[in-house]
Amino acid sequence: MQKFRYFILHKPCGMLSQFKSEGGHPGLGELFEFPRDVYPVGRLDHDSEGLLLLTNDKQLTPLLLHPKQKHKRTYWVQVEGIVSEKALELLTQGLPISIDGEPYFTLPAKARRLAEPDIPERVPPIRYRKNVPCSWIELTLREGKNRQIRRMTAAAGFPTLRLLRVAIEDLKLNDMKAGEVKELDGAFVYKKLKIR
Repeated sequence: MQKFRYFILHKPCGMLSQFKSEGGHPGLGELFEFPRDVYPVGRLDHDSEGLLLLTNDKQLTPLLLHPKQKHKRTYWVQVEGIVSEKALELLTQGLPISIDGEPYFTLPAKARRLAEPDIPERVPPIRYRKNVPCSWIELTLREGKNRQIRRMTAAAGFPTLRLLRVAIEDLKLNDMKAGEVKELDGAFVYKKLKIR
């Protein structure tokens, strides 16, 4: 009988959500020697950071990622400019963006201002511009289209500078450092993901 294994990791910026390096970007295989049958559930773009779940439990992917499931994913987003009430309102209500050249209206989300979080500076660091302030928001979505958060904040007038996924439902990144990997118990993972 197959033994299911569950890992979470803090994907660093610049790393691909796949095991092999490609196009000058390192892959997850450089962080840890994962079992051959383990794979990422979902992905983060190479320029995004944070919580990534990996497993060989094939039933978990549709339970977590199918659009009808609408599991919450929470992100801390550093944006260019001091985010306005109007922008938060747009992000909360949903707004029009473009996905693969097609118009798309995002589902309602939760958006709020966030004090600058106590997290290490990104590697490579964010481009600093003395005359352009920045601010942070916490954004919780129940969908995950390609580069959706970056498209949403840009459409609201505040381009994303840094993007960090901190939670999927109640499965949280907490104080894991970039590149850190932890193996978790399956029952714990299912409970935190609010599955079953």
